[in-house]
Amino acid sequence: MTDKPDPDKLTGPGGLTLRQIHEQVQKSVERDREEQATRNATAAQQSRWQRWVRYVWGRSGRR
Repeated sequence: MTDKPDPDKLTGPGGLTLRQIHEQVQKSVERDREEQATRNATAAQQSRWQRWVRYVWGRSGRR
């Protein structure tokens, strides 16, 4: 017998059902992915700026 418990009836920490916990984790993962995508876009802009600063700084003879 493989009686799998219903995730809607089992409660986990905080009194949430396992299904609710799963949904919250999925939402959290999606938010993290969106945040990471915006960080990556910002990092590329900073990188271009840093390359330009190094170019100008190097031309001035200061190192």
